[in-house]
Amino acid sequence: MFKHSIISGVAAPLPLDNLDTDQIMPKQFLLGIDKSGLAKGVLHDLRIDAASGLPRQAFVLNKPEYQHARILVAGANFGCGSSREHAVWGLQQAGFDAVIAPSFGEIFYFNSLNNRLLLIMLDAEAVGQLTALVGQPETSALIIDLENQMVVAANGSQYPFDLPARQKRMLIEGLDMIGMTLSEGALIDQFESRHHAEHPWMTIDLPKQQRAAR
Repeated sequence: MFKHSIISGVAAPLPLDNLDTDQIMPKQFLLGIDKSGLAKGVLHDLRIDAASGLPRQAFVLNKPEYQHARILVAGANFGCGSSREHAVWGLQQAGFDAVIAPSFGEIFYFNSLNNRLLLIMLDAEAVGQLTALVGQPETSALIIDLENQMVVAANGSQYPFDLPARQKRMLIEGLDMIGMTLSEGALIDQFESRHHAEHPWMTIDLPKQQRAAR
């Protein structure tokens, strides 16, 4: 797992409200038996012209200056709709480490949290300012300082953000959900010992039960 204390790079503006998970990852890309190959499905119907099968040149992620963007500056309610974890996996495989928006779909938010995709909620005015800035290639770079919970724009503007302590630790220490659980092994052992001592009648003696059943 990658450790992040700073996420920096080109940010792409995508000021579309209510962009749901069906648009982020269309259904035809959900047929695989693993997580691989999902990058090609990200925002497919916005990126690719259905009639010609060719990239839409006007779409932001098809422009050369944004093809390697690591951050999306999106519209309100990004990731609304169905619970489609593939949308999170696809964004990550496409190279995105963070999405900044005024709000997010609730299920998408928690899927992102668990998969270490950073979601940053800023007020609509701040997102509008960032959208305008990153819409110009010369000011499209952003720095996200996780330790200090600050987005720094190319013009020096700073935008503080809230970040759940659990996700902050996962990102900075490079831990997934299993890693987080394993890191608390000593506390888990202490709890189990205390629980057994205080509630011995709740402990199942499986071999004894098996003998009694014979």
